[in-house]
Amino acid sequence: MRDIGHIAILGGSGSGKTKLSLEVASLFDCAILSLDSLSVFREIDIASAKPSKEDRGDIIHFGLDIISPANSHNVNTFINEYNKAVSFCRDNNKKLLIVGGSSFYLKTLLSGLSEIPKLDKDYIQEGLDSIGGVAERYMFLDSVDSEYAKNLKPSDTYRIDRALSIYFATNTKPSVYFAKNPPKPIIKQCVIFEILLSRDELLKKIQIRTQDMFDRGIIDEVRYLVDKYGETKQWIKSIGIKESLSYIKGGISLKEAQELIVTHTMQLTKRQRTFNKTQLESHLKGNYDEICSSVIEHLKMC
Repeated sequence: MRDIGHIAILGGSGSGKTKLSLEVASLFDCAILSLDSLSVFREIDIASAKPSKEDRGDIIHFGLDIISPANSHNVNTFINEYNKAVSFCRDNNKKLLIVGGSSFYLKTLLSGLSEIPKLDKDYIQEGLDSIGGVAERYMFLDSVDSEYAKNLKPSDTYRIDRALSIYFATNTKPSVYFAKNPPKPIIKQCVIFEILLSRDELLKKIQIRTQDMFDRGIIDEVRYLVDKYGETKQWIKSIGIKESLSYIKGGISLKEAQELIVTHTMQLTKRQRTFNKTQLESHLKGNYDEICSSVIEHLKMC
């Protein structure tokens, strides 16, 4: 697949990146790839703050409403969606906007993943099951490859299982395997823009957005999701859902739930900004109006 240049619009939760992407996509006939880890789920609409179908209009989106809340996802979900988006844009002569707060997925697309050997899934699963749960699997990984394990969180099920799968399939330490099989970039050209707001401005926007979530019925949405899918899914710990669930269970008041969502969202935006600063190549930063003008000017020249 021949690579094409893309534009990425980043920004913390509540920064306005979704609004900007819809405006730009409408002006320049773009498709949008969402990199939001919660918006991939169907039925999780209010908590994810995904754009409604009415807001999307005729703009084609990838990465939204593609997985049942009964299932889980990982970085390969976004790689597959990216490939679909690229094919669609080429076939329909459209530009692609990559939008989201989960910059980790953009980083993966830019850096790539190491090629994984063909695996006997039954054999691998048998090996994983014989070790135990995620805690035991992390301890086992640490015992065979402490160098690799030290860079993972003990709760990172996806990467722990991936590393152990490679170990079982090749009888090689994951750190050695990845050194011999370096990642290949999936995206080779991408111009990145990031919306940065002052703390006071961001706080105000997050407070307004949080109130809107409650006005639209986030408590009812979370109650429905938990009743239907239980409390063991990966999305249950997401901001907006975990605080609403605490309220539903009677652990906190409605006001406390709202305040916690605002606090946790502000903390998240700080982590997102730090990640973008340290993990992504040099990119253009500015307030909403500055980034809007820069994106439009860039697209006019494409």
